[in-house]
Amino acid sequence: MESLSGMAVFIQVAETRSFVAAGRLLGVSASAVGKRVARLEERLGVRLFHRSTRSITLTSEGALFLQRSRRVLAEIDAAERELTLTAGIPHGRLRVSLPLVSSLVLPILADFMQQYPAVELDLDFADRKVDVVEEGFDAVVRTGELSDSRLSARLLGTFRIALAGAPDYFARHGMPTKPADLAQHTCLHYRYPNTGKLEVWPLRRDPDEPEVRLPTSMICNNIETRLCFALRGRGITCLPDFAIRDAVRDGRLVTILDEYVERTVAFRVLWPASRHMTPKLRVFIDFLVQRFAASEVAGK
Repeated sequence: MESLSGMAVFIQVAETRSFVAAGRLLGVSASAVGKRVARLEERLGVRLFHRSTRSITLTSEGALFLQRSRRVLAEIDAAERELTLTAGIPHGRLRVSLPLVSSLVLPILADFMQQYPAVELDLDFADRKVDVVEEGFDAVVRTGELSDSRLSARLLGTFRIALAGAPDYFARHGMPTKPADLAQHTCLHYRYPNTGKLEVWPLRRDPDEPEVRLPTSMICNNIETRLCFALRGRGITCLPDFAIRDAVRDGRLVTILDEYVERTVAFRVLWPASRHMTPKLRVFIDFLVQRFAASEVAGK
């Protein structure tokens, strides 16, 4: 068990490249993680990491041990899944990758925990494109179309994209009536973490109409920052309608150019098609589908 525990700690350090980040994920101190790795290196008689004040990288021996460790823990997980299938009771660790839009899923996940306390949720929030199979996720929730043939999927819902700003911002700067007017406004943008490119605002234009060059007054990589800045009257931003629904409803934000915005986004839960559908994964997927179907987010 000490060896398996050491492998788990080693894998977290290898994936995060940080004792601090690994400790945060494991619920222990960075010092405890460092000591565990040191004991593992002493027992194996090799160095697994190159350490410097700025970074931690795998040695060649560490890279080999990472492959073997993942394989060992995957076999153990597979054995647990088989036993779970036999028992038929949803329990055990469920590793799920979710988008950074926490407001979309957190209430549903909290209710899932209450209904299935024997299922241990291991949640990874990121907007990067993950390899579900290679990284060992049981399921992921993502927007866009399914492009990986190794995955099965179920549609959770759709949402619209909207442009919005605070009433006091428009009182000071005027209300845009056509897309070209945005060139004279403060625009709050989103940068995709995978590509580093800015999100293109989905504005309809005539074939002979030039593309609007939007000012890049602020750029970030999450929803919360853009929503906060928009609410404080700092500019106009492009956000999912579910993220601004409450603020629009109570008058803190106003949507603009609705007739020009053309984008509806689907989001799905995905899981490896080759794996057995364990009880914990089955109830998780069914729970998400049912809850989103009953919510406004599902496009109702």
